[in-house]
Amino acid sequence: MISPIPQTDPRAAYLSQKADIDAAVAEVLARGQYILGPEVEAFEQAFAEWNGSRSAVGVASGTDAIALGLRALGIGRGDAVATVSLTASATVAAIELAGATPVLVDVEAASFNMDPEALERLLRARTQPVRAIIPVHLYGRPARISEIRTLGQRWGAVVVEDAAQAHGAETGGRKVGAFGEIGAFSFYPTKNLGALGDGGMLVTDDADIADRARSLREYGWRRRFVSEAAGMNTRLDELQAAVLRVKLERLDQANARRGDIANAYAEGLKGLPLILPQEPERETHVWHQYVVRSPDRDRLRQALSEGGVMTAIHYPEPVHRQPAYARRLSTGPGGLPVTEALAAEVLSLPIYPELSVESVAQVIEATRAALV
Repeated sequence: MISPIPQTDPRAAYLSQKADIDAAVAEVLARGQYILGPEVEAFEQAFAEWNGSRSAVGVASGTDAIALGLRALGIGRGDAVATVSLTASATVAAIELAGATPVLVDVEAASFNMDPEALERLLRARTQPVRAIIPVHLYGRPARISEIRTLGQRWGAVVVEDAAQAHGAETGGRKVGAFGEIGAFSFYPTKNLGALGDGGMLVTDDADIADRARSLREYGWRRRFVSEAAGMNTRLDELQAAVLRVKLERLDQANARRGDIANAYAEGLKGLPLILPQEPERETHVWHQYVVRSPDRDRLRQALSEGGVMTAIHYPEPVHRQPAYARRLSTGPGGLPVTEALAAEVLSLPIYPELSVESVAQVIEATRAALV
């Protein structure tokens, strides 16, 4: 019997670098310093350099990276923040954790990302100005960040990039996260750069923002036990930083393997009644997810499951339709028709660097069998 193919497999990522990860963890355990020590500092420096940013601040999660970033920018109660609804609810939750108010913008059907035209309509229509814009580089594909950044500058809104799914994605030869005032990354275990638990990172080119973020992540301290601002507790721990330093060294290689899998899917699934994801010129998609669209999504998913291929839906309900947020979030002019249409059709096929050539072929075969 053929073993089922998981949609993602963080254990495989650990096993592929087990010796190096185990050695790094053992070194931290032996050193005896477990919070905000040399591993965090070294990882922050390495990640900032790799991403093309001047500063990086390690935090406890990607959600906290956004919330802390907004607070470091002075965004809070009464401030409107524009973002999308086709995303993990973490993006919207982070805005509310900072005390601000989410306002939702529709996305583009081709990219799944924030539609700059829809954003501009929102900015023009509002009587209360939008103080910040949070585009999400969804599934590993860059949003049209240069256009969004230009709109932010024109309308007086700062840009915080949600790059939780896009470690290493590039547009115009520059990595995402380095365009806005702040970039926010998640190191959840299934991300392209995943920890063995939670973790996150805030990156910025502004030294003052980085300094405020470092203070706010630990109770607003600059001197220990003396809070100069009302901060929070969101610290990346030494063990996770050690693991992430090891995995960062192979991240480009792992992303390249994801690209190989995506290319195999693109070739093997041609001609089927599916809408396949694209990688435009001058962009580097890092394929956190390989997301196809099908009007008969649920039947396809069931057929693949019966064929031993596990899939996922990212995301089955857009944020504005979820019980915690329904009927209380405002949207841009015209609502969110593209977001709602996509949520009914998207399906994530298996993709992770350790996925074998044979398993990729099995996914293609099972998909073709379900649709031909």
